[in-house]
Amino acid sequence: MAHVLIVDDSSTMREIVSSYLSKNGFEVALANDGRDGLEQLRKDPSIRLVLSDVNMPNMDGLTMAEKIRGELANKSVHIVMLTTEDNPAMRERGRAIGVTGWVVKPFRGEAVLGPFKKLCGL
Repeated sequence: MAHVLIVDDSSTMREIVSSYLSKNGFEVALANDGRDGLEQLRKDPSIRLVLSDVNMPNMDGLTMAEKIRGELANKSVHIVMLTTEDNPAMRERGRAIGVTGWVVKPFRGEAVLGPFKKLCGL
């Protein structure tokens, strides 16, 4: 069972983040866009943290977050945007949706390892 779901349309980014987190004690699931991410959440109730890009085809990360909170009525999973977007309006939209955090790429695992572990209860 996965504790962290990584949602990103870039296979390279998914691999970088997944590899780092796996080596540091996380169980990881992967999704290539927001639609796939929602399906993974429906299948796996053990997911505690969603790390998502914002800009993706089919369904963007913020829309996925809205659906997690709305359609899935999941208020307990933590959602962190891992993105190149640093737009204050987007961040505000994320906060209003219920996004837990915002990390601007490039991914620096050592900087987020502690907070991610805390969010997952590790």
